[in-house]
Amino acid sequence: MSDGYDGDRYDDGTYGDDEGGAPGQERTFAPLPPAHGRGFAGSWWGQAWLKALEDTALDNQHLKKGRRFAREGRVGAVTVRPGRITAVVRDGDSSTYRSDVLLQELDEADWERFLAMAVERSGHIAALLDREMPPHLVEDAAAAGVELLPGIGDLDPECTCEAWDHCPHTAALCYQVARLLDQDPFVLLLMRGRGERRILDELQIRIAARAEGHGEPGPAAADGGGVRGVRADEAFAARDILPPLPAPPPLPAEPGAAPSLDTETEPRPGVDPAALEVLATDGAARAHRMLAEALRAGHGEQPPTAGLTPEQDAVRLAAEARPEPRIMARLATGSGRRRAELDAAVRAWQHGGAAALAVLDEEWTPDPESLARARARLAGAWEEGEQPRLRSAGNRWTAVDEGVQLRYGPDGRWWPYRKEGGRWMPAGPADDDPAAALGGSAASDG
Repeated sequence: MSDGYDGDRYDDGTYGDDEGGAPGQERTFAPLPPAHGRGFAGSWWGQAWLKALEDTALDNQHLKKGRRFAREGRVGAVTVRPGRITAVVRDGDSSTYRSDVLLQELDEADWERFLAMAVERSGHIAALLDREMPPHLVEDAAAAGVELLPGIGDLDPECTCEAWDHCPHTAALCYQVARLLDQDPFVLLLMRGRGERRILDELQIRIAARAEGHGEPGPAAADGGGVRGVRADEAFAARDILPPLPAPPPLPAEPGAAPSLDTETEPRPGVDPAALEVLATDGAARAHRMLAEALRAGHGEQPPTAGLTPEQDAVRLAAEARPEPRIMARLATGSGRRRAELDAAVRAWQHGGAAALAVLDEEWTPDPESLARARARLAGAWEEGEQPRLRSAGNRWTAVDEGVQLRYGPDGRWWPYRKEGGRWMPAGPADDDPAAALGGSAASDG
């Protein structure tokens, strides 16, 4: 049974025209594959989108069913246009329904304030071009009177199933759109009224006007010196809009080879040539990785990476270099662990770096608010009757019948563990969805 809807479908990310012929004011994304074993939103703005849905919907069962429909790949091509998203959703009995979710467009005054704010802060344009939506962009927009992210009641559902609230079909559409928002925050801006090309064109006009002296005068002009220029932050923000600078030298294909220290000359007492070779190889690999990151677009807008303690760095070196057993034993000592404990730490590092290592080492008791949030996520992660029997202790929930465990991290993510040889061992990367994390643990076990 079907409602007969058969909308146009295009490849992911192509642009169409709206009714007025404005280019880039409609995007249609091909159906996304099933989302088994992963959360719907990894970015904070994608999670904010889902929070607006989950705080608005009155029927939690409809949300659960919609989440299942999206996870099973029942949402067809998603069309995004100003004020509206649309898709055909296939029900459990193969009936299809056209589902729409409406979001209030920004008016002309809102867009003027948003564009003026974006030009004032160089990092905002750079972040959007890197498909990021940093919190300070949203905060600055809100301070200018422009709400980018939806709040409670802002996602207005329409569906041919004739439900008056969010039904499983509009919920499934919203969960699927969260995955699109993760990839490209311009999808949200298009819903708010303007496509990527139009936004960038209008930003370019404003940047050019400031460069020509039509904006606020710079310090030299204010002093009467008559010298005009472009502020460094504005030039940086416009780097992907104005003609590009010459390309930097290419990144070498691979790190340089470390020198061999196996010579006929005896090393000085206390010098271990094999250990030095490991350090030299690791240093070359880290330098190559740091150069690759420095050449990546938007690198300058990223916060600096936190430094590692000597104990953490010993685990990192063991995980990345995988040296011979004698050197692994030295690294175990340097990490403050026994050799068997280092194996667990190495596995944790491979799944999530320093954050995963902290979850391995630290048992903590969530505060009441965090505990309530964790329990709510657990309660909503499984269909009724499917949740495993869990025993809690601090931040750890153990599935007593399955030999697996979930550890709740301070950042709200769930880390899977599996019992091996009487020891809890990291079993996979973190996930926002406890069911997906536990499922990843089971898949790793297979």
